[in-house]
Amino acid sequence: MSKYKTNKASAFKDNGKGEEREGRHCVHFKCGAVSTIKDVLHQRPNWMEVKDNEEWDFNWCDVGWLRENFDHIYMGEHVRINHFPNHYELTRKNLMVKNLKRYQKNLEKDFGRPEASECDFFPCTFALPSEYHLFVEEFKRNPGSTWIMKPAAKSQGKGIFLFRKLKDVTDWKKDSFHTEEQKDAAHVESYVAQRYIENPYLLNGRKFDLRVYVLVTSYIPLKAWLYRDGFARFSNTRFFLGTINDKHMHLTNVSVQKTAPDYNPEKDCKWQLQQLRRYLTAKHGREVVETLFKEIDNIFVRSLQSVHKVIINDKHCFELYGYDILLDQNLKPWLIEVNASPSLAPSSKEDYEMKYRLLEDTLNVVDMEGRLTGKEKRVGGFDLMWNNGPVYREDANLQTFSSSCFTANTHLGCVNDREKQLSMLLKPFPFQKKM
Repeated sequence: MSKYKTNKASAFKDNGKGEEREGRHCVHFKCGAVSTIKDVLHQRPNWMEVKDNEEWDFNWCDVGWLRENFDHIYMGEHVRINHFPNHYELTRKNLMVKNLKRYQKNLEKDFGRPEASECDFFPCTFALPSEYHLFVEEFKRNPGSTWIMKPAAKSQGKGIFLFRKLKDVTDWKKDSFHTEEQKDAAHVESYVAQRYIENPYLLNGRKFDLRVYVLVTSYIPLKAWLYRDGFARFSNTRFFLGTINDKHMHLTNVSVQKTAPDYNPEKDCKWQLQQLRRYLTAKHGREVVETLFKEIDNIFVRSLQSVHKVIINDKHCFELYGYDILLDQNLKPWLIEVNASPSLAPSSKEDYEMKYRLLEDTLNVVDMEGRLTGKEKRVGGFDLMWNNGPVYREDANLQTFSSSCFTANTHLGCVNDREKQLSMLLKPFPFQKKM
């Protein structure tokens, strides 16, 4: 259990049978994680954890468990699990880019270049080793540029390095692909070579990126929710492009930053998105920031559309994605990657409380208790942004659909009065008193 655990008491009593509590059917859950989600599940009214060999209604599993077990289990109508079977189509770096390139190509074919340009939000990327020769051609066309190499299926900054010389990558290629153990191409680990964003937006001289949460409850039809809260993750070292070997300068992952000798988790390593949005508005004006956040919304929608015909849509599944977005100095947002298992481990008390609320609201949207009607446009901190088509705010001008006039039902970095909203939306459990 987390050291930041709240003092909130459980709202139910066990009757000893593990089936009914206070006259209401119990939700039996299984959880393979030891982090904030464990706390949330244990303090959920009328939910009870089961052992490995017992039946469950809800399973918060890791992707390894899913890969080994999904095709071998029977799930009843009411059962829910927190990953889609082939989630990796969006969350593996090489497959994400492959799907985005295909989607962009189809847009250009069907609607022309202006529509396809709406997908110009990911850096020039090549999958290695399969696209190595294409990468070399592009590299030689832009001498002196900085590139970044990333393992396609790893996270937390593992295996990442920056380079400017082709010799650096040819030496790496020789070491990585030509060992005795990897003569069989099937055993060669996939990487992506990506053009590095050389002009990141800096705050106090430090690089940062945004971690934003998107919840998908269906791919066919596509139904996606955007969480209002999130955070900006700062590097521990002031940015200088001339130095490319300092991972604490270039990689904002907390798992990387906390290895810095002078790392202090309480020292402005994270800003809540509300704080960042206020800062950017004060510096650049409301109109500029509104445009920026509309472009970020576009990244979410387009990236999901790029895989919605590829992902195996199973009615039992949902997915909480962690999007990593980087801003350049022109306030253009770039999609860096999408995480299927965003870290739920807190780095501070404030971080724990934010993630606790996020996970509570994820369970509220998934609605194992059957308290929603299915027509809601907001549940706690989640706003419905796509439901088989764009979702608009209640005050949107539906007569005009130009990009400068319509308003999507998204409130990223805005006030999150979730407790008030939930008290009006959700019917209390039978044994709970109305506030």
